[in-house]
Amino acid sequence: MADGSVSLSGQLAATTLHEAVSSSEVAKAEFSDRVPIRSVVSRPDGGAGLAGHRVRIGGWVKTGRKADKDAFAFLELNDGSCPANLQVIVDASVSDLSPLVPTGTCIAVDGVLKLPPAGTKQKVELRVEKVVHVGPVDPAKYPLPKTRLTLEFLRDFVHLRPRTNTISAVARLRNALAYATHTFFQKHRFLYVHTPIITTSDCEGAGEMFQVTTLISEADKLEKDLIKNPPPSAADIEAAQLLVKEKGEVVAQLKSAKAKKEDINASVAELKKEKENLAKLEERSKLKPGIPRKDGKIDYGLDFFARQAFLTVSGQLQVESYACCLSSVYTFGPTFRAEHSHTSRHLAEFWMVEPEIAFAELKDDMNCAEAYVRFLCQWLLDNCFDDMEFMADKFDKTCIERLRMVASTPFERISYTEAVELLEEAVKGGRKFENKVEWGIDLASEHERYLTEVKFQKPVIVYNYPKDIKAFYMRLNDDSKTVAAMDVLVPKVGELIGGSQREERYDVIQQRIKDMGLPIEPYEWYLDLRRYGTVKHCGFGLGFERMLLFATGIENIRDVIPFPRYPGRADL
Repeated sequence: MADGSVSLSGQLAATTLHEAVSSSEVAKAEFSDRVPIRSVVSRPDGGAGLAGHRVRIGGWVKTGRKADKDAFAFLELNDGSCPANLQVIVDASVSDLSPLVPTGTCIAVDGVLKLPPAGTKQKVELRVEKVVHVGPVDPAKYPLPKTRLTLEFLRDFVHLRPRTNTISAVARLRNALAYATHTFFQKHRFLYVHTPIITTSDCEGAGEMFQVTTLISEADKLEKDLIKNPPPSAADIEAAQLLVKEKGEVVAQLKSAKAKKEDINASVAELKKEKENLAKLEERSKLKPGIPRKDGKIDYGLDFFARQAFLTVSGQLQVESYACCLSSVYTFGPTFRAEHSHTSRHLAEFWMVEPEIAFAELKDDMNCAEAYVRFLCQWLLDNCFDDMEFMADKFDKTCIERLRMVASTPFERISYTEAVELLEEAVKGGRKFENKVEWGIDLASEHERYLTEVKFQKPVIVYNYPKDIKAFYMRLNDDSKTVAAMDVLVPKVGELIGGSQREERYDVIQQRIKDMGLPIEPYEWYLDLRRYGTVKHCGFGLGFERMLLFATGIENIRDVIPFPRYPGRADL
């Protein structure tokens, strides 16, 4: 860990995530009269020290059952504040038990915390004195029964799946990693910059971008309008032209006869009205269904932004403009790829953390990336250990040890050329890869995982990649064959971070854009950063969902984002 990062994480935990859990008082939720279940069960004593306290608890029933000939009911209640449930006991004399026991029912209750009978696993339970609220569930229709459900099944109920133990744990871990991200960069005096979601630049140059346009909806609207109100015929326009001619002749006659000024003005007004009507008819007669075209191509000059626009694939290019005046900045937001991929590692919409550092080179970039990843791992260990224990129990027994290893172990650093040599040695030794190993390839996930899981058994930073497989903005090395790029590879997922020193030399980057067949015009503003006060700078992007895959051991990226978007699916 970077100096002070563990203590900072622990210090913040004491004042935020674990506030008041060890006091003798019961901490209420902010802006509510209920007590979060976490405030009770996450205390070191499991809540036993709160016995005798009256509290209001709200949550959703995980499991419920009647007992002792329906004299009372046991309910396992969870409010999302932690993975643990609170056992709630309701007597039939307090409330009708039937609406309370179905899984998914929401209740709010007042009661007294009491010590359970000796030998039970609970440290404390709630004896209900009053039922304040019931949000009933029809168990015959509720789609999430208390039986174990697959993550694939839950994707069909994306609006309800946060009620499951797994997705609620992922949500808490995701929140913690977002908080840790801002904490890390704010601690190191980076400024948070909001970069645009709509852009006219293709950062990666791959062309796999979602287009933003109103042309289609406008064309659809026009087509419906033309059906309802057909365009004027040639006869309609001819009649309108005749009227204009007649009105013009009347004006001419009045002027020739030196008629009264008010009569001339009235006649001129009528002429003007007919001319306007003719212009509208002529304009409407030109309307044709379909997307407008010019010179055989779609006329984007008539689009909303008067040019082609897309959903961003990265905020990097834009955030560079702020790095080139504010020095250390970062952006953290959604990015989009229109890639028809159904793998467990790809989404159409995902989140990226992208810092950018001025007056810095590739080694600084690697140092920042390593410190950031290690900080994230330690943060989860310090603040989310109960959720990590759940993940270790249900998905990946090694996930906690993996976090500990990354948080405490310096990363290995090797050049791309050295990485290929190691992979070639592995092949000679009998290791079989599906993808061929040779200098110039883009390392596949199997190669990355071999380096991290087999060869070094820890995170690896690979740097100085061949220029032909990397983006135009990466700084060309002196060998003219490689660029100052680096990838952080970690066990379980392979590439977690991709970054580089940016090309600050105007002539070089201009040539790189041309060499990659990209148009210069959309990048003129980007070239301005090199024309005016150029500076050495570097940065990287961390795939936020990949960090969650790495931390939790969950296999599919669709299960670590609240609302997954992928080919064929964009629910809600």
